[in-house]
Amino acid sequence: MSEQTNTSSTHPLLPPTTEDERLTWLRLLRSRRVGISTFYRLLGEHGSAAAALDALPEVASKAGLSKYEPCSSQRAQAELSAGAAAGAQLICRGEKAYPGLLAEISDAPPMLWVRGNLKGFSRPMIALVGARNASSLGTRMARALANELSEQGYIIVSGLARGIDTCAHLAAAKNGSLAVLAGGVDVIYPAENLALAESLLDKGALISEQPMGMAPIARHFPMRNRIISGLCRGVVVVEAAAKSGSLITARGALDQGRDVLAVPGHPFDARASGCNMLIRDGAILVRNAQDVTDALAALAPEANEHQQEQLQMPLPKQAPPQRSLREVNALHQRILDRLGPSPVAEDQLLRDIGAQTSMMIPVLTDLELRGQIRRAPGGLISRA
Repeated sequence: MSEQTNTSSTHPLLPPTTEDERLTWLRLLRSRRVGISTFYRLLGEHGSAAAALDALPEVASKAGLSKYEPCSSQRAQAELSAGAAAGAQLICRGEKAYPGLLAEISDAPPMLWVRGNLKGFSRPMIALVGARNASSLGTRMARALANELSEQGYIIVSGLARGIDTCAHLAAAKNGSLAVLAGGVDVIYPAENLALAESLLDKGALISEQPMGMAPIARHFPMRNRIISGLCRGVVVVEAAAKSGSLITARGALDQGRDVLAVPGHPFDARASGCNMLIRDGAILVRNAQDVTDALAALAPEANEHQQEQLQMPLPKQAPPQRSLREVNALHQRILDRLGPSPVAEDQLLRDIGAQTSMMIPVLTDLELRGQIRRAPGGLISRA
């Protein structure tokens, strides 16, 4: 790192206050191989997005990438223009409008695109998720839960997928429902839910961390799921198979410290096997909306004022120590030897390697920029 990266401060890392700063945040976030963890590390080490952008080519060069160029101002400005054309707002972490609970998770999106009514962000949220190929009983349960909970003042959060998600949004739309998308907020998937998505905009909203115009791809859905659970204090799983996206959401919710609730089903119905497993492992059993409100009594609207509090992100107290090329290469290899295709927790990797955190963090950033490791929601890392 150059001398300008030596940041020594305990002041909070503040969100952008001008349009130029907002543009540089977006440029840094959209730069090639800069994931969420790398974004925060660069911002912390360099003190501002502008300084991080200036340093990024050198950081990439040290990671073995030649002729690296950050996201251009023109590309970032085009995204901002597309957002404005779609009636979307870009909200940065740390701003008052950013959902307070979401800001608490370890891999909170630095920026969110939102279409619709932001007033719902100040109300308590409950996620309802479940199977795409839901049963008749499952869809009836989803509608009943979403309708009654929304009547009691809760915002219903789901993923706009077929089945349980669709039923939950339909039942809650009149009172407010939030749909988290795996693609851009201007790309509705599945297309059959276009009218439903539009109906949510009056009392609720569409939300995504993906760029405007981005079509959803497979790896975006687990990332989307962490936002669904991150927005809420509790996640209700209505129907889910033993291996399903809804179970991924539930496990992610537990990692985030959220409550997980599940509707039981018949043991012979594969669509209920995931819910039954969750209940066996300690999830709260749900028979009706009263069970949900009783379990999440602390989520009463008057008890959720902290959702609007800004999360302050501290800067590192000192710059990472200088390391020799031999030390860096040796640590690269130790990390890669330890990792495989199955994700492991970053803190577990740090313990296994035994190196100082201040030495490990820049090396992990190097490996991510090189494309040799991948990051997954929940602070997980795997070898690419």
